Parts: sequence; C-alpha cells; structure tokens
Amino acid sequence: MKDFTTFASLGALSLALAACGSAEDSATEATPDTVEVAADEALEPVTDEPVEDEDATDLEGVEGPPAVSEETANAAAENAADVAAQAEAAAAEAEAAADAASNALDAAEEAVDQVDKIID
Repeated sequence: MKDFTTFASLGALSLALAACGSAEDSATEATPDTVEVAADEALEPVTDEPVEDEDATDLEGVEGPPAVSEETANAAAENAADVAAQAEAAAAEAEAAADAASNALDAAEEAVDQVDKIID
C-alpha cells in the first residue's frame, strides 16, 4: 500500500510540475530567423586588407641562445648516450620479463589441459 501511495504522489507531483511549465519561451529562442542571422553574418566575406607590421621582423635587440663551450656540448652528448644505453637496457629487461610471463602462461595452460584430461 505504501508503494502505491508513493507512486501516486510522484505521478500527481510530476503532472502538477508539467502543468506549471510553458514551452513558449524555448520555442521563440531558437527560431530559424534568430539562428540564421548570426550564421549569415559569420559567412560574409572579409573586405579588410592585411596590414604589414614592420616591427615583426625587426631583430635588433633580440639576443640569441647563449654560447656553449665544446666541453659542455661533449658532456651533454655523453649524458645523452648514457641515458640511451639505460633505456635500451630497460627495454631488454622488459622484453625478457614479457617472455618469462609468456612462458609461465604457456606452462599454466598446459597444466590446465593435463588436469582436464585427468578429470575426463
């Protein structure tokens, strides 16, 4: 009985809420005239001519990158080579771990097959 009362109350409240609302405002907001006017304005051709900015290519006062000594460049190259070697070693370890996991999976599948044969 409680369920029926609850559903009846919800139905009555939803009907009352629907009766209070009005759809007139939403219909006038999205009429084709109001939507198409903004779209038509956006599609009008551009009549303005581009303007050249002479200061855009002026490089006076612009500093380049700081000078790097040969020693610093060699040290950076050695560090990069070390990082590359470490990445290759990590990739080799990951590949070995993946192979081991694949072998373990194959062994587990074989064990399950043997157990199935024993059960049958």
